[in-house]
Amino acid sequence: MIDFYKIIRNKVSMPLDQLKQLVKAIYPLTEKELDDFASVWQPFLAKRKALLTLAGQKENYLYFVVEGVQRVYYLDQQDREATLVFSYAPSFGGVVDSFLLQQPSRYYYETLTPSVFLRAAFPSLQAVMQRNPAVETMIRLGITHAMSGVLERLVEVQCYSSADRFRALLQRSSHILQLVPHKYLANYIGVDPTNFSKFINSIKS
Repeated sequence: MIDFYKIIRNKVSMPLDQLKQLVKAIYPLTEKELDDFASVWQPFLAKRKALLTLAGQKENYLYFVVEGVQRVYYLDQQDREATLVFSYAPSFGGVVDSFLLQQPSRYYYETLTPSVFLRAAFPSLQAVMQRNPAVETMIRLGITHAMSGVLERLVEVQCYSSADRFRALLQRSSHILQLVPHKYLANYIGVDPTNFSKFINSIKS
């Protein structure tokens, strides 16, 4: 199990520094705005295969991934899973639409490995956005970038062959093969694990 507090003892500001670097890459904030934004984030640990958000429950937190890999997935009435998105360091995670709309989630947020987070509760983050319009702008831009990625993925799902979806995955995130168990990657691109193994073997040969 990853010891978050050991990380804090060894490098006190490391997780918050990672958070601030990601924010700066999205939209420049003043040091005062950045410190106010960073002040609402708290450490959180989760074991492997922990369900952090359940369908039907409201997402109460926005997560920042320090270590570990997670996924958001949909489960239909026949218990068929559809993996929608992965999160890993350094990135934001959670069921973002449920969080921002404060409505019940349609999806599950699950850890695939032991995970270390910072997380911010909705009331605290809402208060920071009200105090700092630039923080709200930063979050809006971050969501816009994420939406652009979702639209690109919809094109892949509807127009690409399974082999092309695999190639697009590698072009977008070549390192993901080492991060995410392959059965979840197969589900993500909509192929069975046997075909996914064939794709893997094709790039090794």
